[in-house]
Amino acid sequence: MDRVKHISASLFWPMVLCASLAACPFAQAKSPADGASNPPQGMTTDVPGALPGIHLVSPVPNGQWLLPAGDYANTRYSPLSQINTKNVENLKPVGVMSIGIPHGFEGQPLVVGSTLYVVTPFPNDLIALDLTKPGFPKKWTFQPHPDIRAEGVACCDIVNRGAVYADGKIIYNTLDDNTVAVDANTGKLDWKTQIGTIKLGETITMAPLAVKNIVYVGISGGELGVRGRLTALDVNSGKILWKAWNTGSDADVRIGPDFHPYYKKDQGKDLGITTWNPGQWKIGGAPIWGWLSYDPELNLIYYGTGNPGVWNPDMRPGSNHWSCTIWARDPATGMAKWAYQVVPHDSWDYDEIMEGVLVDMPWKGKERKLMLRPSRTGFMLVLDRQTGELLSADPYVPVNWAKDFNLKTGIPDIDPAKRAHFGKYTMDICPSSTGGKDFIPSAFSPKTGYLYIPAHNTCMDYMGVAVNYIAGTPYLGASVRMYPGPGGYHGDLVAWDVQHQKKVWDIKDAVMPVYAGVLATGGDLVFYGTLEGWFRAVDDKTGKILWQFKTGSGIIGDPITFTGPDGKQYVAVYSGIGGWMGAAAFPSMSTDDPYAGLGAFGAMRNVKSITSPGAALYVFSL
Repeated sequence: MDRVKHISASLFWPMVLCASLAACPFAQAKSPADGASNPPQGMTTDVPGALPGIHLVSPVPNGQWLLPAGDYANTRYSPLSQINTKNVENLKPVGVMSIGIPHGFEGQPLVVGSTLYVVTPFPNDLIALDLTKPGFPKKWTFQPHPDIRAEGVACCDIVNRGAVYADGKIIYNTLDDNTVAVDANTGKLDWKTQIGTIKLGETITMAPLAVKNIVYVGISGGELGVRGRLTALDVNSGKILWKAWNTGSDADVRIGPDFHPYYKKDQGKDLGITTWNPGQWKIGGAPIWGWLSYDPELNLIYYGTGNPGVWNPDMRPGSNHWSCTIWARDPATGMAKWAYQVVPHDSWDYDEIMEGVLVDMPWKGKERKLMLRPSRTGFMLVLDRQTGELLSADPYVPVNWAKDFNLKTGIPDIDPAKRAHFGKYTMDICPSSTGGKDFIPSAFSPKTGYLYIPAHNTCMDYMGVAVNYIAGTPYLGASVRMYPGPGGYHGDLVAWDVQHQKKVWDIKDAVMPVYAGVLATGGDLVFYGTLEGWFRAVDDKTGKILWQFKTGSGIIGDPITFTGPDGKQYVAVYSGIGGWMGAAAFPSMSTDDPYAGLGAFGAMRNVKSITSPGAALYVFSL
């Protein structure tokens, strides 16, 4: 049977503090783009108890939560310590808000002053909640009314990964390819800019990032033959300033004389064209739908690109630059400084859109400017973020598609028996296309030096199949079946010692992947959620579970912490199962077919007996 038609028919694809800002203590909060030397209110560079030699790249949230990850470095760390290992057992819910949308609730809220902001799954409403009143009632709701046709185009659920605060605006993306800026005080639309085209299969699910006067946005649609790119917008007007494509000529990709990739394989003219068969680069995927980071001292933005299109690797011979690539760019001009393609000629859907966690710390006896990337490949990658040199690559989950990475060439040592091809099933590839982890973000604590990774242990069988490109329709070209990996567990929260390149503790989940983001705090705690719906606080040094609360649905959101107008510390998280793997819980989805949901539903056949859809915001305090 033609599995591509079968997947399309599975019904998976159609998802596939004070009363006003002016009066509150944080009313003058600015976009946190001035760097470590001048942190805005509610952010700090002071981390009591930080290990010697660890240097914060940008201010971290210390009362507010203004950026998707809390800070530019993607640490998802806050030094708030009122809630700590000694009293977290007394944590209780103090506010619950039902959103009423039975789809995946990804991303995280923002907190600016005494207002908490929620961006919902499609239709992407922005809800402002008043933190000064009991139960946190609504202040206002902004409704962007996105084009309903976007629901039928989006791959892997109709999710949204949140907003960014900049210059008095809440800025976020809608599924139908628009970026909107909303007045943070009044809820009125300031500007709206169209970034992509639904008819071409383009949607937007990612959270934007704002640096000084520029907002950065990528698109989704790697399974529909889009051509990925980063778009820069003016914060004040929404005007498009430039675009940096991920395939095409050097001019399109914004490669010039200052481009200095570390590895020879990434050097050469117009690799975005010459490493593809003729014309394929025009529908070559490589979208940007994950997390961006920024180093104020080096003045560079970083991000990764997604898989090449089509999934059948034999239809696109060559290394397929610049898919599965990590980029460093000048934030003002978009001109590339370096790039590192992690997986040349990807045969497994190993998107490299994960978070790049930026930290300065000792590395093999020398202070280095590092980028930590728990890659979808299953390898924990550590790079020099000044040059793009790969310093280490160690498995953090069971891996067999490659033995390791050659640090001199930057090329993975691939097992030929695990490379997928047309017309023949390659069996038992680990990890699966969902990766050692998916987009779900890690957290880093400067007090422990550990990166806390929400991981999967999922493997797959994979075969390339024939497929034709029709704009705006699935362009997959693969038959995939996924299942839990070796070792008797499916998910794993991993504490990774960066300096010693090893796992120090983990919390295994026998039944479900770990598919929620992580938060680390100065109270020596790590917060995360499970697909069963448990929200947990664990000891950041030992992994001991100190507290847990059962929410109404599986958790795929990312927790945050903030200080309320009453001076108390709060922790907030979204509950609401969905996303690529979690969509198997929807009543309309069948888990009987292991090839449904791009193959992911085969690994999730027990999910309906464990949890149900339902989106809600939970806020906790002592």
